[in-house]
Amino acid sequence: MTTTAEARIPGSEREAGWRDIAGLLLARVGARLRLIASAVRPLAWVLLGVAVAALLIALPLGWLELTVIALVLAVVLALCALFLIGRTAYDVHLDLARTRVVVGERAVGALTLANRGSRAILPSRVVLPVGAGRGEFAIKRLAPGEEAEELFAIPTHRRGVVSVGPVSVVRGDPLGLFERAHRRDDPIDLFVHPRTIVFDGQSLGFLRDLDGLPAADLSRDDVSFHALNEYQPGDDLRRVHWRSSARTGVLMVRQYEETRRSHFVIGLSRSMADYFDEDEFELGISLAGSVGLRAIRDSQHVELRVQGRSLPAGTGKQLLDSLAGVESGRAKDGALSALAGTVAAHMPLSSVVVLVCGSRTSPEELRTACARLPFGSRVLAIVARHGSAPALRRIGDADVITVGALEQLPLALGKVLA
Repeated sequence: MTTTAEARIPGSEREAGWRDIAGLLLARVGARLRLIASAVRPLAWVLLGVAVAALLIALPLGWLELTVIALVLAVVLALCALFLIGRTAYDVHLDLARTRVVVGERAVGALTLANRGSRAILPSRVVLPVGAGRGEFAIKRLAPGEEAEELFAIPTHRRGVVSVGPVSVVRGDPLGLFERAHRRDDPIDLFVHPRTIVFDGQSLGFLRDLDGLPAADLSRDDVSFHALNEYQPGDDLRRVHWRSSARTGVLMVRQYEETRRSHFVIGLSRSMADYFDEDEFELGISLAGSVGLRAIRDSQHVELRVQGRSLPAGTGKQLLDSLAGVESGRAKDGALSALAGTVAAHMPLSSVVVLVCGSRTSPEELRTACARLPFGSRVLAIVARHGSAPALRRIGDADVITVGALEQLPLALGKVLA
């Protein structure tokens, strides 16, 4: 007999509630099954299939040999599965001595695993991904409160951003039939910076705040006087022109033309069509980094641009981090002239523009690229060419220097600034 409250509940609502409960249970069971299946290696699935097939054939035919094979395989699978039992609740700490190194410098790290629980943790294997590779460490049994530390070195023979981690604690059997992995800790990025050179001498750029070209934009406060206008609420009283105000009887304020701001722009081509090989591309990146660091030392506002995007370059660290992650582009990203067009469109008030490319860039491409840059900007093109002596030439209004090695950069720039 149903109660009055139950009678007031429509049957459709009760069925919907049961369906929701059943769906939740099935979702949890499915998640558990997927977790179990993820621990089974392909070889274990093969052995399980052989055992089931042997048993299905042996039972109707009465073949004792196949029955024995099925039982032996089942025992082996069961014994190997027991190796998954055990805690892997390590307290994992991944530490890099330095997160920023230069190509070729030594980069080391330490992996510390501690047992903070009240029970011992059985031996396990720890996998540490490092870039495209990975390192493996065998961790012994850890008693409560015990720690294990593993030191490792990271190869830095190539520029790039190397992701170290996340750490995976792996439990498995000696035959490799089952494997259970638990991720610990977050990955750490190691920035492998390009080689750069520090040089002194005359500044690479020049400010245009005082002697810049006038633009069409009007400003209330600058250095290029334009006209007098009537005072409007909010105008700076320091800009009142008192003689004109006394003569007209109306407050008159000065209006100015806005001049160019100091922008030091580096346009780095990452199109491999502009470079002879990967080594020349790396030389171009090192040249761009060296010039950018010098401009930052000169208190210039530096902007870095490659095909497709602008990269952070407000500080030396940001500049080198950005260059560490630059990868060669594809043909559809455009060549040097496309990069120059992007600079002109997004940075029209550039004071100095430095274009960096490789030896396969033709003089026609260089001339087209320099012609597309903002009018009035000082243009310098640096061509990376391995084995070449420093050389200077002119293409249009642009200075073009050829550099065969990073150490030649100060000498080549000295010819431009002389």
